[in-house]
Amino acid sequence: QVQLVESGGGLVQAGGSLRLSCTASGRTFSSYAMAWFRQAPGKEREFVAGISWSGGTTYYADSVKGRFTISRDNAKNTVYLQMNSLKPEDTAVYYCALDFILSESQKQYHYWGQGTQVTVSS
Repeated sequence: QVQLVESGGGLVQAGGSLRLSCTASGRTFSSYAMAWFRQAPGKEREFVAGISWSGGTTYYADSVKGRFTISRDNAKNTVYLQMNSLKPEDTAVYYCALDFILSESQKQYHYWGQGTQVTVSS
């Protein structure tokens, strides 16, 4: 059984930065693609960023390109999301997800973390 645990969320002012972490256990982490999704109140969950098993391929939603960076450390079974120049519209619960294939579709992912709240004040 795979377990994903996110951390690093919190309250930050607009223009600030946060780094989210997601640590996996239970499987060979380095064999899997990882992704971050987010869900704001009253909205559907949306793709934010994804990274291939090797780290060689990354995808970003247009809304976060140039501001967010996804990376991974397979030795630590951890994927990161560095979020800079945060905006109030980035406020959401952020979830990490894991599966074999890198995809922007949440339907592809079978393993999910519990989520971490990010709140950006104006």
